Amino acid sequence: MLAATTGVTVSTSGCVNRLRDLVTRNNIKQLSLTITTLPADSDRESIRIANELERIFKTVGIDVSFDVRSGIDFLQTVLYDHDFDVCIGRHPGGTDPDFLYQALHSLYADESGWQNPFGFTNLTVDAFLEKQRTAEGADRREAVTDALETIATVQPFVPICIPEEHRMVRSDRFDGWDEGHLATRRGYLGLEPAESVETLRAINTDARPTDNLNPLAISHRGRGTFTELLYDSLATDDPDGDVQPWLAESWEWDGRTADVHLRDWCEFHDGETISATDVEFTYQFLKDMSLGNHEVETPAPRYRGQVEAIETVEVRGPTRLEITVDTSPEVGERAFLVPILPAHVWQERAADPNGPVGVSLAQGTTKAVVTNNVPPIGSGPYQFASRTEGDQLTFERYDSHFTRRAGVDLPEPTVDELTVQITPSSKTAIRAVENDVADVTSTSLESNVIDTIHDSSDSQLLESPSWTFYFLGFNARKAPFSNPRFRRVLARLIDKEWLVEKVFYGNARPVATPVTEQWVPKSLEWQGDDPETPFLGTDGEVNVSAARAAFEAAGFRYDEQERLRVRQ
Repeated sequence: MLAATTGVTVSTSGCVNRLRDLVTRNNIKQLSLTITTLPADSDRESIRIANELERIFKTVGIDVSFDVRSGIDFLQTVLYDHDFDVCIGRHPGGTDPDFLYQALHSLYADESGWQNPFGFTNLTVDAFLEKQRTAEGADRREAVTDALETIATVQPFVPICIPEEHRMVRSDRFDGWDEGHLATRRGYLGLEPAESVETLRAINTDARPTDNLNPLAISHRGRGTFTELLYDSLATDDPDGDVQPWLAESWEWDGRTADVHLRDWCEFHDGETISATDVEFTYQFLKDMSLGNHEVETPAPRYRGQVEAIETVEVRGPTRLEITVDTSPEVGERAFLVPILPAHVWQERAADPNGPVGVSLAQGTTKAVVTNNVPPIGSGPYQFASRTEGDQLTFERYDSHFTRRAGVDLPEPTVDELTVQITPSSKTAIRAVENDVADVTSTSLESNVIDTIHDSSDSQLLESPSWTFYFLGFNARKAPFSNPRFRRVLARLIDKEWLVEKVFYGNARPVATPVTEQWVPKSLEWQGDDPETPFLGTDGEVNVSAARAAFEAAGFRYDEQERLRVRQ
């Protein structure tokens, strides 16, 4: 019996030791992360930020690799597939803080698109974002402040800076460049051309609009500038960011219901009349691109947060409808900014696509997502004329557009034609304007070329406010990025002030919160450092001892080779 017992003890002790190793050591690996970002020819600033963060992360014992992808592939990977650890890019942001509802609410954590690409879930943040949607005046500002302060604490992503936007324009061919933002329709309307000028010539460093003109295709859409020229919306942002009537002639709020009157005798570019039914269809379609054909709703990957504000749409006549929102009117009016789609074109796109599609949404895919939408049929001030993939786009003025009517006090298309030429870089775009080949660099210029431009009698550098921001995003669907303590320490490894000087040559503003200045609470104002997650170092050099202490305080450990460890 003793011999037998000894044999059992010997035979099992090796298993116990192996189990102990498995639990305590062999599955504890060096923390490794992959930075997904864009190449220099797509976004110079993103890859340079990534290079600096790689250096710092490695200094504190993290193994780092890169996944550098083209503009389309980057958005596909991050927004559609959610296949990343951390990502660095430029977020579209918004002029109103309600954009954070779409960006962070846990309701959207499993969808594809700009709605919560981080997979972030936090009930406290949800509650504050919901509250600011229904509150008004001082109560809304208080709710926004609560949301921003909580977001800064848990760091679902790290806002790095808001870049300045610079574009070069021909002042000898057009006046009025400063009347509207060149990332919106207003920047291209109402311009005063010189005598005999009949074409507005834009030069663009992003070729994606020549391949695809689908307003719902997030992998091909940036700021949506050309969408706004091709499609009308009920409302438009004025230069101060306020919502004003556009396709809608007027609306009146009765509590949370708006009595909306469309302008009479408006048509789509194919001659079909725009009616209240098209507006009703648009909001139904953006909420569910399958129009009830799928077991669950298939919301569009763009405009999700905006249309979510709409509770009901009731057609009251050919050009009249009542729109009820479950938010405050201030937030509800943001839903009036989505493009109005012609029902007779998009109705059949509610069906499932046939064959390989290359796009798979978590919420379901329909023809509406996979179509390139060429030619686009909208009702905007310009209509599609022609394109050469990768090279150029041509739009023609839509002479029947309501902005050209007498008595309508809105900026109108003042030239017969708008051409968009594609060029590979900001430097070549600048040369095109200098050499009188183009009138405007429609994409904002890279920060490293700004100081090389000098105003002349023929051209000038135009600066516009920005609501986009550069960010480090975490995939909270996986450990350790799901851990807010870990995210906070990584946030403290980013010297935002130094990056603004090093990467952006001072042509950006470091931020602790990603909203426009009028919404930044005093507690999150920039005072030379991030007030919530200050940098653990000086002048871009991290204090390794302080960083190690911060990781250890967050529950992480280092090995004898000073490598940060994590359980796999």
